[in-house]
Amino acid sequence: MFNTVDRFGLVSILLHWLMAIVVIGSFGLGWYMVDLTYYDSLYKTLPFFHKSIGIVFGLLLIFRLVWKLINVKPAFEDSLSQFERLAAKAAHFLFYCLMFFIVLSGYLISTADNSAISVFDIFQVPATITSIPEQEDIAGLVHEYLSYSIIGLTVLHVSAALKHHFIDKDDSLIKMLGIR
Repeated sequence: MFNTVDRFGLVSILLHWLMAIVVIGSFGLGWYMVDLTYYDSLYKTLPFFHKSIGIVFGLLLIFRLVWKLINVKPAFEDSLSQFERLAAKAAHFLFYCLMFFIVLSGYLISTADNSAISVFDIFQVPATITSIPEQEDIAGLVHEYLSYSIIGLTVLHVSAALKHHFIDKDDSLIKMLGIR
C-alpha cells in the first residue's frame, strides 16, 4: 500500500493512473462539449458528468497531496542527470498547479450564476465566489488554456517515461506500472 525507497506503493500507483485517465478523459469530454448546441440531447447530461468528475478529481487531488506528504519518495533520482532531476521536479510541480487551477477555474465557471454544483446527485458544492466581473468568461478562458497546457505537459511526461524505458533502459516506467 505504502511507498518504499525502492518502489511506489499500490495507492500511489492507482492514484497516478486514475488521475491520468481522468485528466485525459475530461479533456476529451470538455473538447466535445464545447460544440454541443442547446437542442443536443447531451447538452445538459455531459456538463453534469464533467462537473461531477471535476469535483471528485479535486478531492482526489487533495488526497494525493496528503498521501505524497505522508509517504516516503522512492529514490529514482540516482540514475538521472541534474537537468533531468530539475525537469522532473518542475514538471511534477507544474502538474499539481495545473490540476489545482483547472479544478478551481471549473468551479468558478459552474458557480458564476450562484448555483451549487451537484456531484452525481449525491451532494452539492455551494457557490461561494460569484462576484468577480465576467467570472464565467474569464474562468472559462483560464480553464481552456490550462487544459491545453496540462495535455501538452502530459505528452512531455509520457515522452520522458518512454525515453527512460526504451533509451535509458531504466525501470522507472516498470515501477509506476506496479510491475516487479
